[in-house]
Amino acid sequence: MSLASALRRVRAATLTLVRPLGPEDCAIQSDPDVSPAKWHLAHTTWFFETFVLLPHAPGYRAFHPAFGFLFNSYYETVGERHERPRRGQLSRPDLETVLAYRAHVDQALDGLLAAAAPPLAAVLAPLLELGLQHEQQHQELLLMDIKHVLGTQPLRPAYRQDLPQAARCAAAPLDWIELPGGQVRIGHDGRGFAFDNELPKHAALVPPHALASRPATCGDYLAFLADDGYRRADLWLADGWDFAQRHRWEAPLYWQRDAAGAWLVYTLGGLRELREEEPVCHLSFYEADAFARWSGARLPTEHEWEAAARPAWPGAPSATTLHPEPAPHGAGLQQLHGTVWEWTASAYLPYPGFQPLPGSLGEYNGKFMSGQMVLRGGCCATPAGHARPSYRNSFQPGKRWPFTGMRLARDL
Repeated sequence: MSLASALRRVRAATLTLVRPLGPEDCAIQSDPDVSPAKWHLAHTTWFFETFVLLPHAPGYRAFHPAFGFLFNSYYETVGERHERPRRGQLSRPDLETVLAYRAHVDQALDGLLAAAAPPLAAVLAPLLELGLQHEQQHQELLLMDIKHVLGTQPLRPAYRQDLPQAARCAAAPLDWIELPGGQVRIGHDGRGFAFDNELPKHAALVPPHALASRPATCGDYLAFLADDGYRRADLWLADGWDFAQRHRWEAPLYWQRDAAGAWLVYTLGGLRELREEEPVCHLSFYEADAFARWSGARLPTEHEWEAAARPAWPGAPSATTLHPEPAPHGAGLQQLHGTVWEWTASAYLPYPGFQPLPGSLGEYNGKFMSGQMVLRGGCCATPAGHARPSYRNSFQPGKRWPFTGMRLARDL
């Protein structure tokens, strides 16, 4: 597929994601971490305008002089920006104007690519590829954010009424896959795209260990709840215990009881009965760590996870349900991708010899390598083909609104 075709496909996919939403849905910000859908539509467009069109398209003028301020996310070297917690206060530009902004930039990108001579095309190619990958990240974030917007409203409306549910089944047994450890190679292998935080490839020493064959399930986590897991300080890191008490956590995000005391869970398809065979989702690192300790296990390091996942990496799964589906019954490591982002025990730090991208794009990853934990794998909202074994996601340890779960590990 040509770069121009990929650009049109990815940009169109973002519009498909907002099609079930009304203008009111697209404007709401339910938490400082959650951005309105309208902002995602505009920010991904601003990225192409700022880093591709304005520097490289002769005669191109910004669609609106204020949009650089409104839709810059965190690029200090590009200029001032609207505060993140106040994105939901922007009634203007309205959704129609933001969609017109997207169309304007898309048309300019098409024209630039059609007219670019080979030397310019070679300069544009890595910028456009980064922009496409960036937009796919925001497609996933848009689904996470709209789930929080709708899932925290009293009516608990569905994002889409037509989302199917996986067939009921017995939970796959949890097997322990023993791995010998040793010196392993970590990082991107050089084939295809990679973000700078996946580089450079380097050696790491991994001890003998075992990984759970599947992510932890809701049934597994219900046993933790039944054993007073949220009331036992001995299971929690000190920061996690303080965080859980301060926020009055009693269960994962989106879990609630009905009048009879049965557990329900909010999904992008609406409020549904909790199914024990499904992977548990929307856990903070603190909850995942406490559950692992209660289980007599631990979370894997990112090096352990990648070394195990690389030879077992699956094909791109179908994400038609936009909800974590039960693990299949089978041998080996299951659901490494397409289910839940899996917390690891690794802090988000640069690899040895890490070099950020030059210029303003160097702010993309490097400056966030502090105070966050690494997640691996991809989730049910990750666009097909976007994740890979070396992909490093990261969040602060108290965050629960992403599609985050866990896979247990233990020492041998």
